[in-house]
Order: sequence, then structure tokens, then C-alpha cells
Amino acid sequence: MNGNRLAWCFRQPAVFIAVFLLAVSSGNSWAQTANEAQDEAEQVLSEAEIEQLVAPIALHPDALLSQILMASTYPLEVVEAARWVKANPDVKDDALEAAMAEQDWDPSVQVMTSYPTVLEMMNAELSWTQQLGDAFLGQQQDVLAAVQKLREQAKEAGNLESNEQITYKEEQVTTESGSTTSVIVAEPAKPDVVYVPVYDPTVVYGAWRYPAYPPYYYYPPGYNVARGVFWFSVGYAVGNNWWGGCNWGHNKVNINVNVYNKNRYTKNKINNPNWGHNPKHRKAVPYRNQKVAREYGKRPQNMQNIKSREQFRGRAEAGRRDLAKQPAAQRPAKRPAAKAPAKRPAAKAPAKRPAQARRPQQRKQPAAYKGIGNGNKVKRQSARGKQSRGSARSKGGGRRPQGGGRRR
Repeated sequence: MNGNRLAWCFRQPAVFIAVFLLAVSSGNSWAQTANEAQDEAEQVLSEAEIEQLVAPIALHPDALLSQILMASTYPLEVVEAARWVKANPDVKDDALEAAMAEQDWDPSVQVMTSYPTVLEMMNAELSWTQQLGDAFLGQQQDVLAAVQKLREQAKEAGNLESNEQITYKEEQVTTESGSTTSVIVAEPAKPDVVYVPVYDPTVVYGAWRYPAYPPYYYYPPGYNVARGVFWFSVGYAVGNNWWGGCNWGHNKVNINVNVYNKNRYTKNKINNPNWGHNPKHRKAVPYRNQKVAREYGKRPQNMQNIKSREQFRGRAEAGRRDLAKQPAAQRPAKRPAAKAPAKRPAAKAPAKRPAQARRPQQRKQPAAYKGIGNGNKVKRQSARGKQSRGSARSKGGGRRPQGGGRRR
């Protein structure tokens, strides 16, 4: 029976072509789906890559950490905000909050203007900021889990002690499965002032576990490693700018709704404490992750281009870090500046010839066709014209009568 049907299909060209095209399209769809699944698998960052990204901020206070993660998903607005702060360094407190109400940035970016040293770090290390935001959008739970792992590692290295600026303490939280686990919470030592910690990840975490993925770091102007493991920025007033938080039981960031809605720049008041990404503020920056790009309706970047750029950036940044750690005596000597070629002597101007005696001006001859437009006048005044008129008079000719008639 099946053989008869197959033979009938071959005897009907239109049916055979339709069946063939259907098979080809099904095969292409399957191949496309397989390629997309492979791309998504390749886009999932490993534990080493995520810890590499969160290393410079894992020991920040929880609220500030969550707000950095939110803002990193809008890298272009981070750049705009950093430029604005640089151009308006004296605008602070209530005046700053009023100024932010006039800016069309995401609230997570607007609030970062209250912490200029952090905003400058995100602007100066823009490649890191974008990678951090992409990792947070695609693997939020893995990012927060990596923060807890690094805090545990710093604790084991003996570098996670509370001080006058920041407090680290252990708390019990309930996970999604209903079990209880211990986490390390970071909070400002003073509830109304926050100090931003700066540290060398290769020191504070002890021996780094992933040599192939060295941790990112950033040292602001004025950083002094001789002061100890931690160096802190100036204190920033908390006020209404402290509305982020971390739900360590579910490894997600959340929002303190009551504090968030008090800000003048939060035009859209919220009731849901769960943070959500707003693709409007992403602007022209594409998403790295295919799944995230489809979720927010944006075109993803080409993965091959992403990998090549990130590999180059990783090698360049690793080289700069290694060079910075070398003693000055071991660093390669700078090449002497190339000498500018000697200037050629300016060519001497040719000597001026002695002025020659002017020739006497000759009388200009009239143009050959001068007066060609006044034919009658020329005819009357020319010698030939006079001769012609005299000949006509001698023969009894002359001017015509005024009436215009002929002489009879």
C-alpha cells in the first residue's frame, strides 16, 4: 500500500515537488533549531568566567551590589550619566535628585550618580560593565551564587572582617526548595552612610582558583594599596538612594518599594519588589545572549565577533595587569622618541631683475569691426560713402523725398 502511494507521488510532479520542499524545509528548521541550541549552550558562562566578572564588586554592600548589577544592563546610559556627573561635580543631595528627575535614564542608572566613584569605574571599564550586565540578564542566579562563593573564599583567606565602614555577617535564609542555608550579608556599618570598598582581588580572595580567567579589578585615583587589604572611598549619604537588595534564598535582586517610590526621579511608582529589565533603556546596545535577545525583542550580536573581541580584550587587559605588577627595574625600557628630521634650508628667492626702461606707449588701433552695429553712420562718414553720394548727385540722384516716393 505504501509503495503504491509512493509510486503515485512520483507520477504526479506537483505533488512530488511539494513533498520534496516540505522535507527540505523541515530539515532546515531542524538544523536552525539545533544551531540556536548550540549557540545558547556556548553563551552560558562558566563558573570561572562569572567569578572573574563579579570579583571587583562581590564584597560591596548588598544594596549597592544589586544596583550596580541593574545599571550594568544599560551601558550607554551609564556613559551618559558619568559624563553628566563629570560636567556637574557640585550638584549633590536634593539638587541631584531634582536634576535626575529631568533625565530620561533608567532609575538604576540615575541612582548611580549618587556614588560617583562607582559610576566612574563602570564608565572607565565599559567592556567589563557590558559583560557584567549580559551575564546578569542571562544568568542572574549564577551571578549571585558566585558572589557568595567569593565571600566565602575571602572569609577563608582571613580578609572578611567587619570594620568601621562595612559589616559582614552570616544569616540563615530559606531557599526555593524550602531548605535552609547560610549566606554572608554585607551592610554599611553606619545605616545612613555608605563607603565603597576597593581591593586587589588577587589578595583579598587568596590564591585565585582560575589562572586562565584572572579577575577584573579597578583602582580609582588616590588608591593606596599600602593602607591594607581594603581601601574605602569617601562616605556617601544613603537617603532615598538605597532601595536595592539581594534575595539570597532565591539568588535574585529585589527592590525596596517604599524607598524606591520616594525618589523624585522614579516617575513610575511600583508595587512589585521583583526587578525587571526595561529594554527601552538598552537603546542601541545588542544583547549577547540569544535567549535574552528574543525575550526583549532585540537582535543578538554575532557570536564569532563577540568571542574574538572578548579574547583580545582579555589578553590585552591581562598583559597590562602583569606589566603593572612588575618592579620598575624589570619593565621594558621605553623606546626613545624618534628625532624629527632636520629641516632643509629654505630656498633663496631668485634675485629681482633690474627694471627696464618703459617703451613709449603706442597709439591703440581701433578694433577691426568697431562700429559694426552702426552701419548707416559708418557709411555716411566713410570715404567710399562720400564718393558714392557725390556720384549719385552728379547723375541727378540724391536723397529720396520725405514722402518716401520715387523720383519720376
